[in-house]
Amino acid sequence: MKKLISLLLSAVLLASLLAGCGTAAPESHGDIKVVTTIFPIYDWIREVAQDDVDINLDLLLDNGVDLHSYQPTAKDIMDISDCDIFIYVGGESDEWVDDTLAQADNKNMTVLDLMDILGDKAKEEEVKEGMQEDDHEHEEGKEEEHEEGPEYDEHVWLSLKNTSLFVGKIAEALSKADPQHADAFKANAASYQEKLSALDTQYQQAVDNASVKTLLFGDRFPFRYLTDDYGLDYYAAFVGCSAESEASFETISFLSGKVDELNLKSIMQIETSDGSIAKTVKENTKTKDQQILTLDSIQGVTSDRIQAGETYLSVMESNLTVLKQALK
Repeated sequence: MKKLISLLLSAVLLASLLAGCGTAAPESHGDIKVVTTIFPIYDWIREVAQDDVDINLDLLLDNGVDLHSYQPTAKDIMDISDCDIFIYVGGESDEWVDDTLAQADNKNMTVLDLMDILGDKAKEEEVKEGMQEDDHEHEEGKEEEHEEGPEYDEHVWLSLKNTSLFVGKIAEALSKADPQHADAFKANAASYQEKLSALDTQYQQAVDNASVKTLLFGDRFPFRYLTDDYGLDYYAAFVGCSAESEASFETISFLSGKVDELNLKSIMQIETSDGSIAKTVKENTKTKDQQILTLDSIQGVTSDRIQAGETYLSVMESNLTVLKQALK
């Protein structure tokens, strides 16, 4: 991956040199260029910026590819290189960012790293009972890599509480870049934070009133921040950032046994799943009558979904509806 980034950076530098020859580049007319990686951040910026025409916002992951499999193109790196504000998640999937920022043209760029903002509230990836570990963790030499430090769960946007914190930092960054509209940014952020808080309260009430307090995923599990926020327990086939797609007999057997033991009426999956693991878990339970429900981890939102009016809040509201079903 680092070799690929180096090659892309070389291409970007060459393009920059060629662009400097001949006619001068057109003026930017004071546009503030903001680049982000994933849809949740993009949508938060839209909420804070609202109709500010000075904000030129660019989303890199708008084609359905999720954070874990994304590889930046030369154009992506060039877009980041000269932007005014760059906001990204900051987990292992974003390791390519350091090299990109080191070569950036705009040395005055404001950079927000969500994992860094979260600080000691960031959660380590948790391998729970019955969960299948990635095969790559057992390859020769991988043990040494993991001795360097813990792996953190990157899915920080799936906590409404975290999001409120991030929105405040986004308002600060936009206010610094465009002081003329600082009051509007802060007011927009405060209004949006009120909506986040109201939805957060609805989630807590749903959990408090639920007869079931455990979710079981026949899939990856990117919802640890959400479940921890509301005191829910969970079981899953894989950790949230797992690259695995096939569950072992032991994993299926364990999850099916938990469904029976806890008398769960629902088996969960995420939006990118083909449903095969959840169906296999269901087929190995005693009653085989559970409903399979889908929670959206908001990882691979496409431009079509954005144009159709989808927002971070609308997805989290839909997730609440699904959660209420799962906790019956």
